[in-house]
Amino acid sequence: VSLSRLNRIRAIDAGNYTMTVEAGCILADLQAAAAEVDRLLPLSLAAEGSCEIGGNISTNAGGTNVLRHGMARAQVLGLEAVLPDGALWDGLRGLRKDNTGYDLKQLFIGAEGTLGIVTAAVLKLEPRPRATATAWAAVAGPEAALALLTAAREASGDTVVAFEMESRRCVDFVTGNVPGVRDPFDGRYDWFVLIELSSPAADAPLGEIMERLLEASMDRGLVRDAVVAASEAQARNLWALREHVSEAQKPEGGSIKHDVSVPIDRVPEFIRRAGAAVEAVVPGARPVVFGHMGDGNVHYNVTQPLGMDRAAYLAQWERMADAIHDLVVAMGGSFSAEHGIGRLKRAALEKYRPPVELALMRRIKRALDPHDIMNPGKVI
Repeated sequence: VSLSRLNRIRAIDAGNYTMTVEAGCILADLQAAAAEVDRLLPLSLAAEGSCEIGGNISTNAGGTNVLRHGMARAQVLGLEAVLPDGALWDGLRGLRKDNTGYDLKQLFIGAEGTLGIVTAAVLKLEPRPRATATAWAAVAGPEAALALLTAAREASGDTVVAFEMESRRCVDFVTGNVPGVRDPFDGRYDWFVLIELSSPAADAPLGEIMERLLEASMDRGLVRDAVVAASEAQARNLWALREHVSEAQKPEGGSIKHDVSVPIDRVPEFIRRAGAAVEAVVPGARPVVFGHMGDGNVHYNVTQPLGMDRAAYLAQWERMADAIHDLVVAMGGSFSAEHGIGRLKRAALEKYRPPVELALMRRIKRALDPHDIMNPGKVI
């Protein structure tokens, strides 16, 4: 079912900080419409130039601003949805407080279209940022990145909007396979973070805060080198080192991908233990480690060893996934942080979720969609 022609912005209420939009609206268009009334739609991800808001809601999309603004469900105040029996539920209420029974919209957010079709939504807007500071820093390792995240939040309050981390291999892949992207440092370092601060106050001294943060972190041995963007163009160039990682893996051969999360303070431990697990499954496989350090979401993609046959490597997908997912769940994490279940991860859902949770999901599915006509074969 395509909802691309349901693409109207029905209303923007700048005073209430809301916009009512149809499911087929492109995310980037909604961001631009919010900016025109001096507001911010915080949801932001690499596919924002083509993805539609209905899909973002149905998959509970994450992206780079989760640290500050939360997942898609945190930005939805109301929904309109078509139910399996053809009824149209109108829950388009732009209220911050509404304790009138069950919060029905949450049933459809992240349900991947298995309970109904989202046709419209009321989205929460925020004040538009007027001051921004972006930095790219080489850090001593994942433990240092974690300490730097803590220091950044303490030094700048709630202005940390993004805190991304990636490994040396990510930078090598991007600078080697994506034209026009370069490493800003002359020296070779093993781990990097991208930090962005933003504030609606035009006079917020974010540049000074960032520089003091990095200087103090260098004194502590956390940061080995750093650059602060002096312009919007420079900030975009720094973001390119992060946003092109997935694209840059393709020329390197087969990739077995994992979208996982663990408690933030256990990210360094996960990376260390996952490396050993990968080596035990396929010796010489090349982990491509990047993601949203600020919210514990690691994209742990593993590229085939140099010289190995691609098909032979991808045949190890199930063994590799089991090794990583077993580790994540043992550490109190999730085997699907922001990409959902679909068909690919149905077996993992059965394996890792408690029987009570699975039974509740099935009861909800049977109650709303007894004939299994909504996106059959997905999730449950």
